Parts: sequence; structure tokens; C-alpha cells
Amino acid sequence: MYRKRIADILLQRKLQSSGAVLIQGPKWCGKTTTAEQVAQSTIYINDPSAADNYRLLAETNISLLLRGATPRLIDEWQLFPRLWDAIRFDVDHNHPHQGRFILTGSAVPPQANATLHSGVGRFAWLTMRPMSLWESGDSNGMVSLTALFEGENIGAEATATDIERLCFLICRGGWPEAVDMEATSALELPFNYLDAVVSSDISRVDGVQRNATFARRLLRSYARHQGTSVSINELYADIQGNAEATLSARSLETYLKALRQIFVVEDMEAWNPNLRSKTAIRATNTRYFVDPSIAVAALGVGPRDLLADLRTLGLLFETMAIRDLRIYTDALRGNVFHYRDKNGLECDAVIHLRNGRYALCEIKLGGETLIDEGARSLLQLERKIDTTRMSAPAFKMVLTGLGSYAYRRPDGVLVVPISSLKD
Repeated sequence: MYRKRIADILLQRKLQSSGAVLIQGPKWCGKTTTAEQVAQSTIYINDPSAADNYRLLAETNISLLLRGATPRLIDEWQLFPRLWDAIRFDVDHNHPHQGRFILTGSAVPPQANATLHSGVGRFAWLTMRPMSLWESGDSNGMVSLTALFEGENIGAEATATDIERLCFLICRGGWPEAVDMEATSALELPFNYLDAVVSSDISRVDGVQRNATFARRLLRSYARHQGTSVSINELYADIQGNAEATLSARSLETYLKALRQIFVVEDMEAWNPNLRSKTAIRATNTRYFVDPSIAVAALGVGPRDLLADLRTLGLLFETMAIRDLRIYTDALRGNVFHYRDKNGLECDAVIHLRNGRYALCEIKLGGETLIDEGARSLLQLERKIDTTRMSAPAFKMVLTGLGSYAYRRPDGVLVVPISSLKD
């Protein structure tokens, strides 16, 4: 049975305004299934039984691949990059222009110059990720991010989530197939995903053969440093310190580029507000996986291991929280950033909407001490913002992994369990 996704609404919105919509994101996250819900005809480019015929058509009469009821879904389109220009031409010369094609792909095309036109004005982009907790049914959605931006009061019960359940959700991840699996099988799926990445996908994305052992070491190091602004050189030094490095630091950059192209990692840019002081802001991106379960697999751990290592649990929970915030914020036409200055003041997530409104968010496992710590950081950052040059934050929120209720503290900071949040 199809589980509704936030991307369903985003896809409809983009089809109404663009001739073609490109759905991109990691494999297994549900791109094709979501597109199939609205497509009126479909062609699967990677279908082995038809691949030779499709390749011949792509080289001789590519327009034949575009024939069919619209919206027409072209799955794994990047295997034939020339489709991009053919679709652009079709959109330009057929009416109505809007909603003609849906393209899905789990990788950025290997050669950017394989397409002759950028697609501006004809294409819209939609990034999908693995499921958020609300989409997978593990959040009751009693607290709406949209409602918080509209100033609504909160006071809601969260879905009961103890620390053991939280560890399981992190290790299982948001993969649609895993959500309905028996627990043991669901926990195995991220390890299968990692094996596919290092043994095949990281090389197939651009046709460059890469060392699977080195790729696995890199992902393990990345997992240890997620949620930080670790540099390329620091990652390389970490790999050298744990095993004999077989490739250079410069080669490591190409590995990271490939991982971004197949949507395994998704780093976060820095937020640059107007401040009362001249405090220098650290602009280095923060390292994250697109789903926490990939980090779990890279580290070779499971739920019981996380119960015994609360520090690692906290880092992995932060990755899951960032995943969910990104999904919910997409629905609000916004982006998620981080803040860190030279004095060590940090904010895990700044939710910034297209209209200029924003919210400050700290991510904590739970417990009074950690919540107090998060609230202090948010209030300290708020005092630094020059509200004569930009608006004050719409709200300040400590997003927790544990907790039974969402509520507002006397200092105005919201405390929201992740198992109560939705877009």
C-alpha cells in the first residue's frame, strides 16, 4: 500500500507551473513510486528487456521515447542525458506546456555538458529523501511546523517513543521498503544499501572506477564526524590514522563529489544573519548523511550499540532530525542552515523560509539538563541578532528525541518531541 509523502503535494505544485519536473534523490527513497501515482504513461530506461531498443531510439529518433499520455514518467533518465534537451524541445513546442514530463533519477548525470540547455523556465527540481517520521507513521503530527510559523500555541501529546524505539528508528532509517518490514530485515537493509554504494554506485555515477575499501573507510570517517564542519584534510588524516591510506587527499574530494551526486551525503550551508556585533561566522558546511541509517551501517553498529554509547546516539539523532526538518521545510518553501561563530556559539538548525521568516532550532536527545542547555543557546543567539535590520525569529525550538509532550517554556522556547512534528 502506498504511504502518502510530502513530495506528493510538492510534485503536483511543480507540475502546475513547469513543463517537466525532475525528481532527484537517493535510490530506494521512493522517487519512482511517488511519480507513478500521477503519471499517465511510464518508460523505465533501465528495464533490461528493453534497454537495447531504448538506446537505439535515443541515438536515432529520441522523440519516440517521449510519446505517451502526459504526465509521462521517464525513470532513470540520466542513463540517456540527451533526453534532457529532447524534453526541453518538446515542452517548448507543445501545448499545454505545463505538466508534460516527470523525470526520476538517483544520480546527477555523469557529464554536465551532455545537455545543451540548462532547462531554466522548462524544468522544476524536486529533491526527495527517505521518509520523515511523520510519513512513516512514527510521528503523530500533532505539532505543525507551518502552524508554529503562524504563531499558534502548542500543547500536544507525542507518540510514545522510548530510547530503545528511538535507537531502532535511527538504525532502520526512512527507507519506504524498510518501514513495513519485520524488524530484523529492516535493520539489514541499510547495510545492503551501503554495500551497493561502495561496490558499484560510487563508480557507476561517472564511470570512474573507485576503490571500495577506501570508499568504506571514508564513509566510516564521515559517520564519525557528522554534524561537524570537519575539513577534507581532517577526514583524510582520520582515514590515514585508522588504516593505511591508498589514495591522496585530492582523490578523496572526488569520492565526496561522487557521494553527493548519488545523494548519499547532503551537507548543510551556514546561515549568515545580521548581527549587532562583528562576530565572525564560520562558513564551513556541516557534514550530514541523507539518512542516519547510512551512518549506522558505515559504523557497523545497531540499536544495542547506540544504547551503550549515548554520544554517538546523540549525533545520529541529530542527523535524523535534520533529515525530517529538511523534508518539512521543503513543504514550506524554505531551507535549513546551521549557525556557528568564532566564539563557539552554535545553532543546529535555522529554518529559513522564502519570505524571510525564520526559526532557530537546537536538537537534543532530551532531559531537563540538555533542554536547558539548548534553550540558553537559542536565547543567546537571539540577543545577537540585529532586529533593526532583520525580523526576530518566528519561534525558538528545542527538538527532542525523547519526551511525551510538546510545550512552551516560561522563557518562550518551545520544546517539541520529534515524534509529534510534521510539516
